[in-house]
Amino acid sequence: MTKRERTRAALLQAAFELFAERGYDATTTKAIADRAGVTEMTLFRHFPAKASLVVDDPYDPLIADAVRARPANEQAIVAAARAVLDAWTAVEPPAVEAVRERLRLVAETPSLLPALAAGSRETERAIGQALVDRGDDRATAGVVAASVVAGLNAALLQWAVRSDDDLGGAIAIAVHALAGGAE
Repeated sequence: MTKRERTRAALLQAAFELFAERGYDATTTKAIADRAGVTEMTLFRHFPAKASLVVDDPYDPLIADAVRARPANEQAIVAAARAVLDAWTAVEPPAVEAVRERLRLVAETPSLLPALAAGSRETERAIGQALVDRGDDRATAGVVAASVVAGLNAALLQWAVRSDDDLGGAIAIAVHALAGGAE
């Protein structure tokens, strides 16, 4: 692990410890940096805003690549939905509880919803561009990308506040709903 990766991991650990202790809104970036043993400037080199600690999405490139890999003759909505499930298989299992913790925090913190919306727009852009890259027209790609992201967000936020099923199951529910049962 590089120094950059260690610093980023320390910042995330410190942030989530403090969010659990104090709540998201009551936790300052200075407190996070102090707990991680770095300066606030270092925190902002890794995360442009406090909300980024929670909603930054490292999965967009995986999803976009999975969309591009789907068959060109597959209907756009089916391709995008199935690509989400395909990308899920590339996520390491230990990351699942971290994903749940992040999403639970978002679901329970109204002040994070604008950051989730901004992140969702980035995911929509990634999926939309990947659909265009595989030959779908831009208008269809935009509508499909927005639909897939909305469905995925709904399934993931519901999953985050439950403890009775796994992340793959929540994603499969979204894919089934979006792809008309064509999993």
